[in-house]
Amino acid sequence: MRVLCAVVAGGSVTAAAARLGYTPSAVSQQVAALERQTGTVLLERVGRGVRPTAAGRLLAEHAVLIGRQIAEAETALADLRAGRTGRLVVRYAAGCGAPLIAPALARLRAAHPEVRIEVGPVDGDDALADVGRGLVDLAVVADAPGLPGPAGGVPEGVRLVHLLDDPYRAVLPAGHPLAARRVVDLADLAREPWIVSEAPAPRRPSAVTAAAPDVVVGGEDHATVQSLVAAGLGVALAPALSLGARHPGIAVRRVRGPEPVRPLRAAVRTAPGGHPALLLLLDALRGTTPHPASRGVPRAARAG
Repeated sequence: MRVLCAVVAGGSVTAAAARLGYTPSAVSQQVAALERQTGTVLLERVGRGVRPTAAGRLLAEHAVLIGRQIAEAETALADLRAGRTGRLVVRYAAGCGAPLIAPALARLRAAHPEVRIEVGPVDGDDALADVGRGLVDLAVVADAPGLPGPAGGVPEGVRLVHLLDDPYRAVLPAGHPLAARRVVDLADLAREPWIVSEAPAPRRPSAVTAAAPDVVVGGEDHATVQSLVAAGLGVALAPALSLGARHPGIAVRRVRGPEPVRPLRAAVRTAPGGHPALLLLLDALRGTTPHPASRGVPRAARAG
């Protein structure tokens, strides 16, 4: 069809051959083959040249449109391969959105502004399975199955990349006696009434389970837990990354004996063909330093 367009544009087989770098015989053979495939005459002789029949004009017009579409497809594919366009679906564990995910996505967007990003929290325990099925491109997970924590396994075709260890902090009512300490022993918290997040992710660390025999209430999320603690209903442990925005009625302190930690890992597919921007997003996640406010302890607190 490209040869037919060249013949129609040039008005002769010889002109088309010179334009395409073919021999006149090769051009004639291509046109004859196309006429056999279409079952109709596409060119008619006029003097020393040729002109298209009605079928030839119709096919040449469509050939021009097809050529443009092929060129557009090649350009779009090149942009996708370079990571300039396309779509990424990202999911994250509770408490990771503002301090970890947002800065990394900002870096990605600055480098690839045309990439569409769909981001949201993980859906229960299905994050790894969704990555394996190709429904999610990257999921930041905590206490992933197959790792220290809950029993289970990482689905085939999924790999986990360690990002950081997010330590848990003691969340106390502002006027609690332990709030005067800089660091709180986990054993001292064991005697307190506890408020535990019932959010599907992250799971409750084993240290919390061992130290919290008296769970008085379960909060739906970390913000709710802070409000319940501020109301004086009990104490809690919360991942440091989830404490960037704090309720004014709570005190946050480091924990020891031991210090519970939730490992945060990025789950991605092992199969080739993933979006090229994934590598940049992984680098951005590993290079993101959470805001100090999510980890620090007020200097006014006295050592215990």
